[in-house]
Amino acid sequence: MTHADADRYAAKHPEGRMLNKKIAEAVRKRAANGEINCADASAIAENFRVDMLEVGVTIDLLEIRLKRCQLGLFGYGQKKVIVEPAAEVSAELEKAIRGNLADGRLPCLAAWGIADRAGIARMAVSSACEALKIKIKPCQLGAF
Repeated sequence: MTHADADRYAAKHPEGRMLNKKIAEAVRKRAANGEINCADASAIAENFRVDMLEVGVTIDLLEIRLKRCQLGLFGYGQKKVIVEPAAEVSAELEKAIRGNLADGRLPCLAAWGIADRAGIARMAVSSACEALKIKIKPCQLGAF
């Protein structure tokens, strides 16, 4: 959702969609000032052993804004995006990225997996994608 969509996140979902009360409670506890960061949302999903998208839907239905994407793609104040293109991308990393593309884009889940397998920071993968002009989409939380 864009800034213009603020406070209308629930509109992305079918009317009558029910909240998981336990997940909603966990989201409310971790949220501050109407915002929750990606790492906290990820921790909630892991804690409840649910898909991150379930947590993302809950966040939307509660009209809470996501911030501090772990790939550096959104939620960093005035600058919004903090990821910068990598100065160079190793052949191994490029191969891993290109091998995980779906419709010409790298899914967020795949970016996390590449980072975990390579033992590098998640933002290093998004930085490589920036250098390679590859968009990361979709977000595991449904933000984009």
